[in-house]
Amino acid sequence: MDAALKSQARSRGGLADEVSRKLADDIALGVFLPGERLDETTLAMRFQVSRTPVREALKQLASTGLVANRPNRGSVVAEMTSEQLDQMFEVIGELEATCARHAAVRMRDAERQRLSELHAQSRLAIQNEDADAYDVINRDLHNVIIRGCHNPVLIDMVVGLHHKISTFRRTQFRNIARMSASYEEHSVIVEALLARDVVTCYREMRGHLLSARSAAARVTPSWSTV
Repeated sequence: MDAALKSQARSRGGLADEVSRKLADDIALGVFLPGERLDETTLAMRFQVSRTPVREALKQLASTGLVANRPNRGSVVAEMTSEQLDQMFEVIGELEATCARHAAVRMRDAERQRLSELHAQSRLAIQNEDADAYDVINRDLHNVIIRGCHNPVLIDMVVGLHHKISTFRRTQFRNIARMSASYEEHSVIVEALLARDVVTCYREMRGHLLSARSAAARVTPSWSTV
């Protein structure tokens, strides 16, 4: 782990978060394969940190289902089939589409303003070819829409699934063309939300999530064939 990363992750918790994010990316990209043991010492050497943040990172990833704990083996990469990923994206697509449909009529003015601001910021991230920035903005934009439905039960369901697929959503942005496509899809969704067009909001958000799954599959080969 380079000096810049260490300076950004000053606290132990922050360092664990960074290790968790990088390890999750490695898993999604096939550096570590499903069923492979994740040795704390080896990972500490890989990320140039102590074992403590590695241990915390493994706990974080276990809570999302990306890592599993096995008797006599310790932490391993969880085994998940491509079909299971498809099913999760299908469900999250329907749930987020429902959020968008409700948000179209329930979002408050401040939320609509925030949505527009985030969408504008995402364009700058694309111009700078900054995938990390786009990923953060993308998550914030989706969260504004999700919470804009003002249905706590629905929000909890969506947030729970987000933890399971966040890594796979993030990997799609390694492709600048996908970032641009995502922005264009967001443009249609944001316009529909601001116009309170519930039908378009539902249809376009659902299609957006299915497109995200297809894009993620192209850069996560180890998970596409399990």
